Amino acid sequence: MARTRGSRADITGPLIREHARRLIARHGYAAVSMRKLADAVGVQVGTLYGHIPDKQALLMDLMRSHMETLLDDWRDDPQATPVRRLERFVRFHIAYSLDHSDGVFLSYMELRNLEPDNFHAIGLLRRRYEDSLERILKDGVAAGTMTIADSRLTTMALIAMLTGVTNWYRAGGRLDRDRLSDVYWGLVQGSVGVT
Repeated sequence: MARTRGSRADITGPLIREHARRLIARHGYAAVSMRKLADAVGVQVGTLYGHIPDKQALLMDLMRSHMETLLDDWRDDPQATPVRRLERFVRFHIAYSLDHSDGVFLSYMELRNLEPDNFHAIGLLRRRYEDSLERILKDGVAAGTMTIADSRLTTMALIAMLTGVTNWYRAGGRLDRDRLSDVYWGLVQGSVGVT
């Protein structure tokens, strides 16, 4: 079977990751065979193995890339007030999640398909991001501008709530992205007792 696209590493490698991310987000890791991925990319199955060792390595690469980009893009400002830092986190997380919804889906819903060592590695990256939010919350409590019972639990609840926008939000709906962020910021303020 002839390829319908070139197999240059700088073209095919990114195409493989792009199509894999989309297919897994739509159908789930278990349902996406290497043949289905090859067909989507327009190459033979054997060509995939010139770019990735196996399906597990591909999933790990997609998740690691997502988490590393998230960590690279998020910048806290320890000089700002905890409330301002929290607002920046909320708005950043919503925007990032909506801009990378397939990657968000993979990083949350496909963890169960990672082998133990890969699961641990992704867990460490996730923990770094979660810790940045927890630091903000602890600083808010210390400054007397937030009231929470458990900083870790609140961190996890807030991230779950903010990430959940990817499940229902659609552009062109009742809320634009700015209004969506405003409403979520209000919800978060209430959740952490911002004074």
